[in-house]
Amino acid sequence: MVIGLSTMLEKTETLLGSDHASVVSMNLFVALLCACIVLGHLLEETRWMNESITALIIGSCTGIVILLISGGKSSRILVFSEDLFFIYLLPPIIFNAGFQVKKKQFFRNFTTIMFFGAIGTLISFVIISLGAKHFFEKMNIGDLTISDYLAIGAIFSATDSVCTLQVLNQDDTPLLYSLVFGEGVVNDATSVVLFNAIQRFDLTNINSTIALEFAGNFFYLFILSTALGVGAGLLSAFIMKKLYIGRHSTDREVALMMLLAYLSYMLAELFHLSSILTVFFCGIVMSHYTWHNVTDKSKVTTKHTFAALSFLAEIFIFLYVGMDALDIEKWDVVRDSPGQSIGVSSILLGLILLGRAAFVFPLSFLSNLTKSPDEKLDWKKQVTIWWAGLMRGAVSMALAYNQFTTSGHTKVLGNAIMITSTITVVLFSTVVFGLLTKPLVKHLHPSSKRSSTTALQITPGSSLQDPLLNGDSIYDPYYDHIDQPITFKMFLKTPSRAIHHYWRKFDNAVMRRIFGGRGVSPVVPGSPVETSIRQWSEGVEIKEQNGEP
Repeated sequence: MVIGLSTMLEKTETLLGSDHASVVSMNLFVALLCACIVLGHLLEETRWMNESITALIIGSCTGIVILLISGGKSSRILVFSEDLFFIYLLPPIIFNAGFQVKKKQFFRNFTTIMFFGAIGTLISFVIISLGAKHFFEKMNIGDLTISDYLAIGAIFSATDSVCTLQVLNQDDTPLLYSLVFGEGVVNDATSVVLFNAIQRFDLTNINSTIALEFAGNFFYLFILSTALGVGAGLLSAFIMKKLYIGRHSTDREVALMMLLAYLSYMLAELFHLSSILTVFFCGIVMSHYTWHNVTDKSKVTTKHTFAALSFLAEIFIFLYVGMDALDIEKWDVVRDSPGQSIGVSSILLGLILLGRAAFVFPLSFLSNLTKSPDEKLDWKKQVTIWWAGLMRGAVSMALAYNQFTTSGHTKVLGNAIMITSTITVVLFSTVVFGLLTKPLVKHLHPSSKRSSTTALQITPGSSLQDPLLNGDSIYDPYYDHIDQPITFKMFLKTPSRAIHHYWRKFDNAVMRRIFGGRGVSPVVPGSPVETSIRQWSEGVEIKEQNGEP
């Protein structure tokens, strides 16, 4: 009895000690997040730094301090977990990207984005996979299978769209931002779909039948994931349009939007689809329909809430990666073979540079064939697109952990070398390429000194808040003549403009009448439109009573 009681007390003390350690770790991590935000604010005007690099450096420095305090035993207060990354941190970032993206710019360049994001990723995947197999077999770094080499191609084809968001500015370089970021999202989704397909198929004895099944599975996941995202967005729009939740509670309206967006991501995970593509297109559809069916208070709240969650998740990821990079267990295994580790990292960096160049410049040339002279990608834009997509981030790390820690963890030489090389590539590309991207963009694309009135038209009686509430409604000369009849010759010359013309006619005639949207939501008691009209009418009556014009 006494022995049992003492054992129970010991277990309780251990549990309490573990809980206390977790609390201490979380306190330290939250403090570091605050430090990243403050330093990011102080370094806002610098030419070189951005918040992602700041978080990465702070994370690495903290890892060194913890390593010294623990006597070289540990450098982490949190362990890198791919579940934490994919389930909690990535969804708000990708959803906010779709929700905030300038849709006109994105869909205007949709063909080019899909060229770069899907076809370009496949080209990069093939080059990196073949190059890795060619060089690594000669270096004798361990027993890597054909599946491992293909997985390496998928891992290092995934660009870091999170870091790209912090490097390029949507207002200064709208075309480059939409191309690089749009490609980044499609690229990440393509890489993850490729990676999942590689793990699902036995590729040791590959033949034409398996190759066709592999390709079919890839396109099946790609199309179905997009359809699920669009469907989830339309469902949320229909619910908001019919229920008018905001007439009773803005909080419920905002909460429901957030939950429906997250539900789309989790449904994709449940059905083993590409959750990145799903939540991205869900964000685009929700910003086009759902957002216009809620009250003005909810519009402002959702914009800032989604942006804040995305911002915190981005900083968390880079802080997380920086601290985990110095995990002593990984580096202990490769300590006796530093030359191999450096060689593998250098080869991977070279293959990334080559793989990206192999599709950016040829596909840009093909894309220019269908564009008008003022829309073509000149060599400066092509170099910027090539350079900005060289960064690798947490997606690559999460996929590498998934592939090379399933058996034997990181104590097997081949696994340890691939994990440490991935960390090296992520740190080097993010810091070095990230530091140089801002000055490169400013050198190649000096910002034009336009007055703010040309970019933002504020008319009498309007508010500075209007652009926030109207999304893409700011004047765009590209669509100045969108309602003109489309001839067959014009369709062949500018297909994107013709497609947009017919889509807008269908959207106004059918989609917005069913799912709501800007300017066409029905005036029903308690709805956002009815409330706005009633407030406007009351204002007019008051002015008439006071004898005001």
